[in-house]
Amino acid sequence: MSDLLSSWRFWALLSAGFAAATAILAKVGIDGVAPDVATFIRTVVILMLTGAIVAAAGQIPDLAHVSTRNLVFLILSGLATGASWLCYFRALALGDAGRVAPLDKLSVVLVALFGVLFLGERLAPHHWAGVGLIAAGAGLLAWRA
Repeated sequence: MSDLLSSWRFWALLSAGFAAATAILAKVGIDGVAPDVATFIRTVVILMLTGAIVAAAGQIPDLAHVSTRNLVFLILSGLATGASWLCYFRALALGDAGRVAPLDKLSVVLVALFGVLFLGERLAPHHWAGVGLIAAGAGLLAWRA
């Protein structure tokens, strides 16, 4: 069990499952609610949940050890997350979850590109093929015939 809990693949697949649930639950929950209000409610819930986890894990003192550099990048990441969520909820309010979510997952393609461009990561040819297939699949799912 500890091997499973220390596996990045396990956590990534769990994340994908929760992301899928998020899209469906949000699509139902946003009916008749302004997208920005829905995003606010979701954000408050996340803040309460993660705050409780940090407190339960005894990690509140760790907040004092976050460097200025880490803090700046985490704040920028938080702003990007907020912008992403606002756009995502607006898209869900306007479109079908089954077509909005695949376009949102083009973030996978962008992360691969940005990782190579800005972080110096390297992708093998078969990885690039996977990135291309993800992009093509998202396009096909979002395309209206």
